[in-house]
Amino acid sequence: MAKARKPKNDEASGAKPSENSGAKVLHQKLCLSIDFKKRQIYGYTELEVSVPDIGIVGLHAENLVIESVLVDGEPTVFEYYPHYQNAEPENNWTSVSDPASAADAAAVEYVGVLKREDTTANLLINCCKPSKDLSEQLDNVALENGSQSSGEAKQNVKLIRISYWIEKTESGIHFNENIVHTDNQMRRARCWFPCKDDEYHRCSFNLEFTVPHNFVAVSVGKLLCQVMSKEDTTQKTYVYELAIPIAPRWVSLVAGPLEVLPDQTNFVISNLCLPHDLSRLRNTMEFFHEAYSYYEDYLSAKFPFGFYKQVFLPPEIVVCSSTLGASLSVFSSHMLYDERVIDQIIDTRIKLASALAKQWFGVYIVPESPNDDWLLDGLAGFLTDMFIKQFLGNNEARYRRYKANSAVCKADDSGAMCLSASSSCKDLFGTHSIGMHGKIRSWKSGAVLQMLEKQMGSESFRKILQKIISRAKDPSNAIRSLSTKEFRQFSNKIGNLERPFLKEFFQRWVASCGCPVLRIGLSYNKRKNIVEMAALRECTASLDARLSVGATSDSENRDVDVGWPGIMSIRVYELDGMSDHPKLPMAGDRWQLLELPCHSKLAAKRYQKPKKGGKPDGADENVDAVAPLDNKSSIESPLAWIKADPEMEYIAEVHLHQPLQMWVNQLEKDGDVVGQAQAIASLEVLKQHSFSVVNALNNILTDSKVFWRIRIGAAFALAKSASEETDWAGLQHLIKFYKSRRFDAEIGLPKPNDFRDFPEYFVLEAIPHTIAVVRGADGKSPREAVEFILQLLKYNDNSGNPYSDVFWLAVLVQSIGDLEFGQQSLTFLAPLLKRIDRLLQFDRLMPSYSGVLTISCIRTLAQTALKLSDSISFEYICKLLEPFRKPDTILQVRIEASRALLDIEYESKGISSALSLFMKYVVEESSLRGQVKLCVHTMRLCQIAVGCDSDDCVDTVSLLDLLHLFKSHVVFNNEFLRHHLFCIIQILAGRPPTLFGVPKEKPLQLVDVEACIEPQNVFSVPGAEPGEPSLLALGDANGKSLDVAPFGVPVRSQEMFMPTAPEMKFSEPVAASLHEAEHIEPHMENQNQPFPDNPIVHEIPSDDGEAPTEELAKAEENLPTKEPQKEPDVVPVSVSHEVKNVIRIKVRPSGATSRAEGSARTVERSQGIVVRHNIDRRQTSSASVDAPQRISADAHMEEVNSCHDVGSRMTASIGSVKLPTEGDTVGKELQCTAESGKTSTSQKADDNNQEVAVPSLLPQDNNMGNEAQQKYGSLQTLSVGKESEKKKEKEKKKEKKRKREDPVYLEKKRLKKEKKQKEKEMAKILSSSSDQAAKKIEIVQEAKPEGPSDKPKAEPPAEARPSTKIRIKLKSKAFNNP
Repeated sequence: MAKARKPKNDEASGAKPSENSGAKVLHQKLCLSIDFKKRQIYGYTELEVSVPDIGIVGLHAENLVIESVLVDGEPTVFEYYPHYQNAEPENNWTSVSDPASAADAAAVEYVGVLKREDTTANLLINCCKPSKDLSEQLDNVALENGSQSSGEAKQNVKLIRISYWIEKTESGIHFNENIVHTDNQMRRARCWFPCKDDEYHRCSFNLEFTVPHNFVAVSVGKLLCQVMSKEDTTQKTYVYELAIPIAPRWVSLVAGPLEVLPDQTNFVISNLCLPHDLSRLRNTMEFFHEAYSYYEDYLSAKFPFGFYKQVFLPPEIVVCSSTLGASLSVFSSHMLYDERVIDQIIDTRIKLASALAKQWFGVYIVPESPNDDWLLDGLAGFLTDMFIKQFLGNNEARYRRYKANSAVCKADDSGAMCLSASSSCKDLFGTHSIGMHGKIRSWKSGAVLQMLEKQMGSESFRKILQKIISRAKDPSNAIRSLSTKEFRQFSNKIGNLERPFLKEFFQRWVASCGCPVLRIGLSYNKRKNIVEMAALRECTASLDARLSVGATSDSENRDVDVGWPGIMSIRVYELDGMSDHPKLPMAGDRWQLLELPCHSKLAAKRYQKPKKGGKPDGADENVDAVAPLDNKSSIESPLAWIKADPEMEYIAEVHLHQPLQMWVNQLEKDGDVVGQAQAIASLEVLKQHSFSVVNALNNILTDSKVFWRIRIGAAFALAKSASEETDWAGLQHLIKFYKSRRFDAEIGLPKPNDFRDFPEYFVLEAIPHTIAVVRGADGKSPREAVEFILQLLKYNDNSGNPYSDVFWLAVLVQSIGDLEFGQQSLTFLAPLLKRIDRLLQFDRLMPSYSGVLTISCIRTLAQTALKLSDSISFEYICKLLEPFRKPDTILQVRIEASRALLDIEYESKGISSALSLFMKYVVEESSLRGQVKLCVHTMRLCQIAVGCDSDDCVDTVSLLDLLHLFKSHVVFNNEFLRHHLFCIIQILAGRPPTLFGVPKEKPLQLVDVEACIEPQNVFSVPGAEPGEPSLLALGDANGKSLDVAPFGVPVRSQEMFMPTAPEMKFSEPVAASLHEAEHIEPHMENQNQPFPDNPIVHEIPSDDGEAPTEELAKAEENLPTKEPQKEPDVVPVSVSHEVKNVIRIKVRPSGATSRAEGSARTVERSQGIVVRHNIDRRQTSSASVDAPQRISADAHMEEVNSCHDVGSRMTASIGSVKLPTEGDTVGKELQCTAESGKTSTSQKADDNNQEVAVPSLLPQDNNMGNEAQQKYGSLQTLSVGKESEKKKEKEKKKEKKRKREDPVYLEKKRLKKEKKQKEKEMAKILSSSSDQAAKKIEIVQEAKPEGPSDKPKAEPPAEARPSTKIRIKLKSKAFNNP
């Protein structure tokens, strides 16, 4: 029988938020009436709640007015405190002076708000007897719970009815003219109905919405009926039921004058839109039933929600292009297209298929924890890739996967890209799925699952997905959550993959970051008929980035690359065929030497030299007459070309170095689109392009059988190859190809457009853009290129073409913006601008599809003005573009005009002015999606401003305005805007645009206490007066104190607090300033340990946090022996109010200490060392110590940086003490103060000086005389007994014997020995200047270091020599960075 749980002391107050977790909503009914005339929404919700023993139910509610709350039909007491209605006055942000301090303030504010939204319930309902006040109920119920056992607890189900109305329809739900819709943002369901707004809290729903009788209300679940209102015949009620439990976030609603278009093939599919979009909706949805049926066939199951509804709303209304609800997806109507539009087809179909896939994996099958989000995202992406492969072709699917993998390899360089780790998922509060980082993570998730599919086979992987769905549909035991651990088990049982492989696979690809980078070179050995290959394996992420997400931080393994599981295959194409060689291991030694046997043999042929008089002019008949060296190499070896990882079994960046002719062979003869894309990428980056390369690219361009995306890539490579050296051969090929397809040979002018061949249309559409990027030696566009584009614009004729030429014209106009006008081509600028003006006027009279043509004209005008700023006035362009920002303009055009104006503002006035203009535009923009687009564009401008080496810095006023906007209610309504604003502030400070790596426990005075500290009592009103905040004082980027008193003790300037953790390691190089040190996250084995009660305080007397060299020199020259009369340069290890025994250790500036002199103070700051002026002046005894150059990291690990009780031994580490300046000619002294006693948790204060109590380390002997105690007391605690020394020596011998047999250790030892030798040579040079200063140092006691020392020891004076031999063990782990 289970033992009754004893109540904790802190549980008696009912204060913890975790007490609320017992309340579970079993079912919820929502009834709302929508008044479109008054723009009001009111109604009630009923919740069947399993009430916890405490009797209090906590719900989330925001922007609501609660009228009454009933529990089982009786009124009850409730407390409601909206977070943003009772917000305190905004801070004045007085401490913000630079981007770093602004980034710190934004981080603390952001983390605090997200934590409060995620954990704090703000609608508290008393479900006990309502006879007493709520505060009394909390106390009494908690006491009663102490006497009950967990086994006797019963499920107490209550029916809670909440009547309310929505005060502000700004967040979560919106009124737009005659349309009401929800946006399904994270943690915003609470803004339109009270609920348990948690991703992992699910219940079933009944929904009733009353709207005007001529309106349609569409929501999640199955439509049961439509009921006409008895009281008002003009009202109609739509009743929906959803029996499948879902999170409140997935409850969606759209109400308005919508037209319903049922699918003609599958009656369970319904499409809705506004009346004017009905024809485009009908054309767009012709294919959708095929995708719907394909998913059901692939998963061998029917759609789980029964009915599927798709609603298309204007772009000005939706917050993003697609939002999801259970069985309901809301899209932007710009995705719809009519039968005349070509370019939108592929993008729209993929987005619709992706939204349907997320209904299966993401809404129906849900992640078990935040660390499993990647799995559901990846499964939805995998299902979408299967659709692309089935309906758009295998070439399209492989090409997209290749491009996605390339993007992942470039971006996967930090812990933010780790798919499943607590630091990258749970602590990010869902922000990892927003923006470009979210796209990269989604691509990586799909790629990882495709790698698993390659390992187990496509059919086995399909069975796993079918198993997941069938398990969820099982009525007896429905399990709809999926975890990474369960998926690993499925991969083992169904996929037949071994457990060791799966463990290593998930650890490396899912729980870590970084992708392999392979640099491969090869050589053909003719005598052995083999290919000799050398491969170097690297990683896109640094070792510190991998350690930041939980990888091992053992110092023995820091230099060892663990690699990736499996073996990469090398495919060799020879004259007689192709062969695979799975021989390249992805783990182990980073350098690999391989020998690949060749199966083809060369016939005895003589090499034929090219004919005399042959002129390689680039013509097709002269292909064999160029590049004789490449031809010779191809004739002397049977190799055609070589491919690494041909089946994309790894997300890897491969740099393969093979002869030029082999790349040409791969481009022309390889039928795989990935191989052709790799060949084009390698040929494009060549510094010089031979005619053989140009002709090979032209052959691909003109071959209609080649995949059209590869042909476009070849066209861009031809444009890159065009130069005076090749006589503009690439440009001539591009023009010749276009004229052969689109020009009339007789009259020499373009023919009327004919777009019936879609692949040919896409290729020809890209040609003007490729011609526009051709550059000469002077960086200008050739005259032929400018003249050709003008000719295409002038003679464009779309008569008789069944398809629209709006995208065609848009590309032509954008090509003008890509041109660089020189003196010869400047005469064409005026006619080109006239053509743009004509197109603008034409598009104003007859608007094009989604304003595409106007957008391209605006973009081109802005680009041309920026390039020709001397000829074109910015003011004139701004006046021309300003009318396009009117509110009645469509969203796409309005946002493009704002972008162009922001670009001009940045180029003309700088980043601060651009930020001010951006904030003005954001406030004026009414569309949530428009705000996000403006913010994303400004984020790119900030990246450009930070990346360039200019003196354009952001002023403080702009930073303060950004912070005020970041904290405003406008940003609360749009979580995407809030996140991108946070990214902007981080970018300005030179930090990554992500919440990953931001200190979660870094309090700052700039924000409210409640925003960054978890509330101690969720049932107390936040508006009440808080107690004394236990905040830690942190400095800003300039080291200035924020004057926050930690632990209730006044703190002087220049003080920072941080717990000193054992075995702390710092990433190299150590930052040279506090601003840099704040960005570097130290890698500790115990980062998650709680703060100690008594932090260790270090003191350095300096005004600016750095010891001045001149003051140190003066102090050392006149240093007394026993009783110093002036303030020494000391670093006390502990502080107390009693007289302490002190050891002064004078350190001679040796080679080891001189190597890192400039970063000593930086290390101290990054560890949170307290800097003070007022220190104890007491009697000390001194000892001179020569610090060894390198301290062994293997010996006595348990003693390093550790605190011991009375009678134990303490080791002091000074081996890596760093001096302030190089070549310092004075001695440096380090005073270590230690005291015995147990760790004190109390805080003591002295009348003259208040300090924080810390653990005492030094025992005291009361029988000793005061003088002897002061002189030798602390030294006795540092001595080591003979017996213990013998034991240690034996252990050392055993350890050394074991290491002698370890080849890995021997190799590392050899490398360290070489490194030591170089350091010694450098140390001799650096220490030569300090020899004279070393002779002046007063020496009291000689301490012999463990390691050997090349320098002679100075003999101490006889009067200072003790009677016993003292040995001081010198260890350093915290500051020793090998």
